[in-house]
Amino acid sequence: MNRQTRTLYFIPYMLWIVVFVIAPIILILYYSFFNIEGQFSSENYQKFFSPVYLKMTISSFWYAFLITAFSLLIGYPTALLLTRTKHKQLWLLLIILPTWINLLLKTYAFLGIFGTYGPVNDLFVFFGMSAQQLLFTDFSFVFVSVYIFIPFMILPIFNAVDKLNPSLIAAASDLGATPLTVFRRVIFPLTLNGVKIGCQAVFIPALSLFMITRLIAGNRVITLGTAIEQNFLVIQDWGMGATIAVFLIIAMAIIMMLTGNRKRGML
Repeated sequence: MNRQTRTLYFIPYMLWIVVFVIAPIILILYYSFFNIEGQFSSENYQKFFSPVYLKMTISSFWYAFLITAFSLLIGYPTALLLTRTKHKQLWLLLIILPTWINLLLKTYAFLGIFGTYGPVNDLFVFFGMSAQQLLFTDFSFVFVSVYIFIPFMILPIFNAVDKLNPSLIAAASDLGATPLTVFRRVIFPLTLNGVKIGCQAVFIPALSLFMITRLIAGNRVITLGTAIEQNFLVIQDWGMGATIAVFLIIAMAIIMMLTGNRKRGML
């Protein structure tokens, strides 16, 4: 393929990046410098560093961390187990299948499951316990979020573990390493790239959650995603909403750089 042909194929890609990535970011940055009265100002950035928004930012990162941590704690052993099953592709498909269902439908399903007269409370009553208020709690928010995001954690880890050379594990075992040592010194380091990709795929969207916070957590959990929705759709303060979005974009870019794959020399 000559240089002219490569350039020709490169044009649609660049058009896509400019129209759907660069242009929206520039537009968000532009709107962030206008206050609610439509005047050009840095007021929104001053407001963002107020205690209210700083607390909201810390809360968003904390919940995103919890969702990512629980997804990793459940997803890694699941991916490891899947690679050792007979019909691993079928089991992987069953895990990915819920991602094909609309997010809103899955969220509404949990309103019924965790509701006062839902199956979870029916189970509590069956075992002689009183019905619990499960909705509008931190537990329900984190649980539903983990359920929704966990396939995105399992898939990259599964791919990394599945590509692992079995002879490396066998060699470590032959040299006297215990199963824990094999995992700690061989399996986990060699699948770290899959873990990083999974953490990116979970942490970044978890930072900007808003629909689950509204429906499942009520007003108990307020994140930056909720604040963006509030400013754009309720208060109609597009400038403040855009300012929060700018900081979210910066945070996501930093996270991607920190967890990005670094090229290492061949051993």
